[in-house]
Amino acid sequence: MKSIKKIVILFLCLMTIAVASDSLFRFAWLTDTHVGSTTGLEDLKQAVADVNVQKDLDFVIVSGDVTEMDVDGNLDSAKKALDELNIPYYVIPGNHDTKWSASGTRKFAALFGSDCFNFEYAGFRFIGFDQGPLLRMGDGLVTPERIRWLKETLAKPENPGQPVFIVNHYPMDNSVSNWFEVMNIIRQYNIQAILHGHGHRNRLTTYEGIPGVMSRANLRGSVETGGYTIVLVRPDSIFFRERNSAGQTLPVWASLPIRQYHRESDAGNHEMPDFGINEKYSNVKEIWSVQLEWALAGSPAVSNNICVVANSGGFIDGIALDNGALLWQFRSGQPVFSTPAIAEGRVVVTSTDSCIYCIDAANGELLWKHRTGSPVVANPVIVKKQIFCGGSDGIFRSLALKTGAVIWEYNGVAGFVEAKPFIYKNKVIFGAWDNHLYALHKGNGKLLWKWAGGTPGLLYSPAAVWPVATQNKVFISAPDRYLSCIDARNGETIWRSNTFKVRETIGISEDKSAVFARTMWDTVVAIDPSVSELKPIWISNVEYGYDIDPSMPVEKDGTLFFGTKDGFVYALDAASGKIKGVHRLSVALINTVVPLDGHRVVATAMDGTLALLEFD
Repeated sequence: MKSIKKIVILFLCLMTIAVASDSLFRFAWLTDTHVGSTTGLEDLKQAVADVNVQKDLDFVIVSGDVTEMDVDGNLDSAKKALDELNIPYYVIPGNHDTKWSASGTRKFAALFGSDCFNFEYAGFRFIGFDQGPLLRMGDGLVTPERIRWLKETLAKPENPGQPVFIVNHYPMDNSVSNWFEVMNIIRQYNIQAILHGHGHRNRLTTYEGIPGVMSRANLRGSVETGGYTIVLVRPDSIFFRERNSAGQTLPVWASLPIRQYHRESDAGNHEMPDFGINEKYSNVKEIWSVQLEWALAGSPAVSNNICVVANSGGFIDGIALDNGALLWQFRSGQPVFSTPAIAEGRVVVTSTDSCIYCIDAANGELLWKHRTGSPVVANPVIVKKQIFCGGSDGIFRSLALKTGAVIWEYNGVAGFVEAKPFIYKNKVIFGAWDNHLYALHKGNGKLLWKWAGGTPGLLYSPAAVWPVATQNKVFISAPDRYLSCIDARNGETIWRSNTFKVRETIGISEDKSAVFARTMWDTVVAIDPSVSELKPIWISNVEYGYDIDPSMPVEKDGTLFFGTKDGFVYALDAASGKIKGVHRLSVALINTVVPLDGHRVVATAMDGTLALLEFD
């Protein structure tokens, strides 16, 4: 056994010596720097300093999760650290940069010049792009606009056989909702490897026959220093070596031959998503379906015969509810990731251009806009001609629906607000990415109470859930997988339970007699809000699998509707939890659906799908 180990060590040493010569170029590959975590910034600074002492590196790539969260100047700190590099660097965001983003992912592009890259070096092309998810907890997704960019970028080189490296954050597998769509595009080109992070370890694999290489995180973990990967490219081979930030380069841990160009067929060998459930539940029909050209990260808003959706292109679309036809379109200055609100013939929508807009629901004309201090990703609510909306600038606002005039402002929110507030009696209740749930006075905005009874840590904040309240109790679920019941009068915890492992989904019946929650595995539960302990009314296993989609269950006329991260829309009997129908609309995350009655529901999917479904 010892002799075998000696042979292996000798082989690795010889390989290391061999790759040190005759190289075309060398580059450093950093990933998962997580600036904002305990040691993230210091580890990044050490890695930058170590890169700078090496004289034979040509450039640096950074494959995502640059920050722990896009809050509190973390991106600024990362940019400042990376700018100390004395060679060019190219960077993309990861899921931590796009999911927990006070700027709605806009700050990343503004600071670094782009959130994707395409460059050529020594005859090789490097194409890097993000895979989301956009503010909603779910699988990754390559958005429709990024799919278009990828096709155009790959088609530009005059030489179709040019060797290409794809740089992502996620692995190109089912952790990305539409991975197969991407693979069908790139397999037609001379892809040398897909380089990615996310898993925080070194790993060599393949994706549809294309080599996949995962690199270790830059974080130090349980050792003294962090580390990264050195990639050496020779005319015939590619070699990967780990280097710690203390200056030690380890032997080659993976190598790949330079692949020769061979055009693959458009269709890969992958197993396509299964839409067979639609045959099983033939009682569900798509009355109409529209495929938009941009991602939809918010729910639809419906009033009379108009459905309004807002997308990542910054477009707010007025859609005819009876046939899905476009009636009007308004464009804000930047992407929109929120859910519009409609009342009194007016549409209110927030945008990452830092504005709250009010639009005429009949024709899409701008009535007024209110500028805030930061990009806005929060969902507004309209109650009796009064708008309630959070922000990313530490301010929660109430505006007059007619004029946009400020009625009141509360300046004490420490984190950014994403979710829709719940108006209960004289209270405006909402969570923020600062570990707190707030209750403000509806009339004057004064703080009535602030709850922090959940698990400590910003990533456990009750910020994505849309709270509900009844019987002087507020109900929430948070990323810590707890259901919490809070006294609406004083903010004191009545009970907390992780019995059902619920994450960021909660709903309430129309008559307020039941609170609904979806667990992370298969099960929906209805609980009794009238008692001072967790008391299930019914528990139903509906077999949707593992799910972390922050899609709230919504009841209408006796039917409970909800969506999943894999594109399914469910309808249950609200009194018993029995399935009434299931329909797979998409492969992407379904936002909180909007029922019209007990049979019809309007749904949006992150991939730009908008549809009216009917459950007979």
